[in-house]
Amino acid sequence: MEPEIFRRDLGAWLDANADELTPPYEGLASMDVSMEHYSRVKRALYDADFGRYGWPESVGGLGGTPLLRAIVGEEINFRDLADPNAWTMIEVLAPTVIDFAPPELSARLVPPFIRGDEMWCQGFSEPDAGSDLASLSCRAAKTDGGWVVNGQKIWTSFIEYSQRCVLLTRTGEPDSAHRGITAFLVDVDSPGISYSPIETMHGRTDFAEVQFDDVFVPADRILGEENGGWQVAMDILPYERSTTFWHRGALLHRRCSDLITQVAASGDHDTAAAKAIGQAFQSIVAFRSRSRDTQHQLAAGQQLGVETSVDKILITSAEQQLFEAARDLLLGVIEFDEGLTAAQWRTDYLYSKAASIYGGTAEIQRNIVARRLLDLGPEA
Repeated sequence: MEPEIFRRDLGAWLDANADELTPPYEGLASMDVSMEHYSRVKRALYDADFGRYGWPESVGGLGGTPLLRAIVGEEINFRDLADPNAWTMIEVLAPTVIDFAPPELSARLVPPFIRGDEMWCQGFSEPDAGSDLASLSCRAAKTDGGWVVNGQKIWTSFIEYSQRCVLLTRTGEPDSAHRGITAFLVDVDSPGISYSPIETMHGRTDFAEVQFDDVFVPADRILGEENGGWQVAMDILPYERSTTFWHRGALLHRRCSDLITQVAASGDHDTAAAKAIGQAFQSIVAFRSRSRDTQHQLAAGQQLGVETSVDKILITSAEQQLFEAARDLLLGVIEFDEGLTAAQWRTDYLYSKAASIYGGTAEIQRNIVARRLLDLGPEA
């Protein structure tokens, strides 16, 4: 299906079903309520076929390029119909599981994920191995019929609502770095998995610290090859920094429009305000221009690579500029005001501080660009 026709038909369907799809709350909601509505939106899209386009038929999809998935995520975020952070998990994890899992496993487990019947999470970061995945220490040891996992993960998003976890473990010697890592698709309700929610400064518990104590993982849950988990991770990370950020770019575009409307209504604006908003808008456009090329590269079947670090750098700048502008222009709103509008700006502002950390720190991304794209050498 042509993207333009798909967007037109999707927009008409979203308009016709606005009553069902609009969140049953204004502003912020509890995690439970937000996730319940997210699942309802995903199921409605899937059952109307819009949520099936862009996915291969082997996992219940209707084919077509990933551009169609990007259009769905963009329209949902433009209209503020579902939690954008929850939306990203499918785009981060499902494509890689389809590529690396045994076909019969992905055919069974991926459809409930893309329909919204399940949520998955990502077990990568550790207390002593954040952006440096090669130094992770969570270990999987062979046993009869599979593996036993012991270790710890941190900053694991949505595990409280998840049925599966894409998990990176150490299976080689400690000094084998990325050559000794194996990836698994683990059932979250497996005995030995426990977690403790982490409340962030914006008042949410999106993240958790996870403990694995003698967790048995069947042999057929390996993603890729034994000691080949680094390749799985390198496949996931470009998705984490591409399609998912396209959706977040749509959110930033909407919030920029909200800021313009609110500043204009206040009557308290001048050239400095116009400049601050203009700079934020320019950063959003720069990101979306770059990200558009990434989406078309993905749609053409090309392998994403280190260039997606540029996408990450640009959206970090756009997000932080936008919400810094909101704090400066909506004087006192973020710090002191009450009500739904102020609470939303406060949450967005506080969450934007993590934009230079999640998905790979800004320092790591700049080093990747310097060393691997600009060839500036190891000391860059």
